[in-house]
Formats: sequence, C-alpha cells, structure tokens
Amino acid sequence: MRTPQRGFTFIETGATLAILAIAATLAIPGFQDLLQRRHTEGVATELATDLQFLRSEAVARNQTLRASFSALPGGGSCYLLHSGAAAACRCQPDGSPSCSGDAQQIKAVPLPAGSRVSVQANVGSIVYDPRHGTSTPAATIRVTGLDGRAVHHVVNIMGRVRSCSPRAEFGGYHAC
Repeated sequence: MRTPQRGFTFIETGATLAILAIAATLAIPGFQDLLQRRHTEGVATELATDLQFLRSEAVARNQTLRASFSALPGGGSCYLLHSGAAAACRCQPDGSPSCSGDAQQIKAVPLPAGSRVSVQANVGSIVYDPRHGTSTPAATIRVTGLDGRAVHHVVNIMGRVRSCSPRAEFGGYHAC
C-alpha cells in the first residue's frame, strides 16, 4: 500500500509565487504614494515644530532669533534657525550651514535636490522678537512633495503657525 505524499507540487508552488508577484506589483505604486505622503507630512511637522520652538527660544534666551529659507542649486532647499542678521547664516550649495560673525546656528535642515520634499517661503527670513514673542514679517511657507501635494504653514505676526493643505490633500489639515 502506498502512503500519500505530503507537501506542495512544483505547479502549486509556482502558481502561488506568480499570484504573490502580481499582488506585489500592484501594491508597490500605492506603497510609494504612502511613503511620499508620510515624508512630506514629516518635514511639514518638523518645520512647524521648529518655528514654534524658535519663538519660545527667543523669549527664553531674551535674544532675537531668525528662521531663514533658501533654495539650493539644482532644485534643493534649506532652512536654518539662527541668531544674528539675515545674511549671517546661509546654506552652502551642498546643504551644509555656514554662519559668520557672532551669529550662531541653532538648527539646519537641508533638503537636497534628490530629496522627496522641498521648502519654499515667500520671505527670506522671519525674525522672532524676544520681548513680545512676535514675528516679522508674516509669512507663508510651503512644504511640497515630488507628487505636488503640499502643506502650507502660515506664520502670523504673533508668531503662531497655522497649517493647511490645498484641496485638503492630507488628513488632519484644513483646506487652504
């Protein structure tokens, strides 16, 4: 008498692998989209937190502090949190920060050309006043992903950050 064999045949294994390959191929674009959205949201959240931190740090240090925004060659961008004049700290073409005089860098966030996200502002820098906790000028800063989806941070003269997303592209953000 013959005992039945256990396990899978080569055809069954091949068919299963083919189905898994097709499912993975269909899931990859959705996964890439998810990664892009999360990366954009991550940079947007970090920027909003940095702006709020800079406001409170100016008051705590009793020192005028500044957030400066610049474009890097080849399509990248960078923002710096620092003391001193607007031109005292800059992002170098490679994204590294450079400060001159008595200016001190607090934080630098380079987003090189190969990055999935860029930051653009309608001003070169925002100054935070330590005496009143205010900022000058009011600004809009856009965090934009490669797919064109964006989160906008609107900084008012009181130094408060209001975030929104055009067409409500990201959950948790109001439409701009």
